[in-house]
Amino acid sequence: MNKYSIGLIQLDTQDNLEENLNKIKYYIEEASTKGCKLVALPENSNYIGKDPSAHAENIPDGKTFNFLANLAIKNQIWIHAGSIYEKSNEYDRPSNTSFIINPKGELMSKYVKLHPFDVTIENGPTIKESNKIMPGEEIVVLDTKELGTWGMSICYDMRFPELYRLMVLEGAEILFVPSNFTINTGKDHWETLLRARAIENGAYVIAAAQIGKKPKFQAYAKSLVVDPWGDIIAKSSDFEGLTTAEINLDYVKAIRQQVGTLENRRIDRYKLIKL
Repeated sequence: MNKYSIGLIQLDTQDNLEENLNKIKYYIEEASTKGCKLVALPENSNYIGKDPSAHAENIPDGKTFNFLANLAIKNQIWIHAGSIYEKSNEYDRPSNTSFIINPKGELMSKYVKLHPFDVTIENGPTIKESNKIMPGEEIVVLDTKELGTWGMSICYDMRFPELYRLMVLEGAEILFVPSNFTINTGKDHWETLLRARAIENGAYVIAAAQIGKKPKFQAYAKSLVVDPWGDIIAKSSDFEGLTTAEINLDYVKAIRQQVGTLENRRIDRYKLIKL
């Protein structure tokens, strides 16, 4: 299927798991009624609060996974779960993990955030995510067979273009960036970074985002879809809700043929240097 509709769910996730899951259910069902083949959730879609470790789950077989798997089956829809806290080998450092479920309710891929959000923003927050989150080790690309090939990332990952180029070289046509972005950086960087990742790779970028007040910052929101030319083809309002867009995989091929940045790379002259 080269053309299909998708839905992005923008959420104000807080510390009540049941309320968060009920909102997710509502918007997934809305996406299904609108004919979406895929729905994408934001980072930390099921819980945001002061105790991530206590709310970490297993993937699969955890409460949130089973909840979403049942929704995928009922609504015959692919679900990109954004991310949730997953149990790791250290209780105090769960993983920030994204996963994808197919319409049969099966786990198709799982990605653990590679780059913890360790920043000090002038006139903004200081955050050391690596103190509380176990980073991942693997780059993940999923060939869905029917809806194209998808690359997985989470929020702060978007600042590392090497990750996205590697995913595209492994076949990715669509790049997921579920996020919980700060308003301090979002106003200047959000659209610029996501458009850059789309343009330089000739790929769609799907970025479902959090909105609202979080424990350490105000989330920027503005969920969006960028096409392979770099145009923003869908953008959410400043409220919770569903935003839809159309994906055209033929357009990915067309843009890559026109611009040629993947074919014209001088890999014989590139060398990554450790600073």
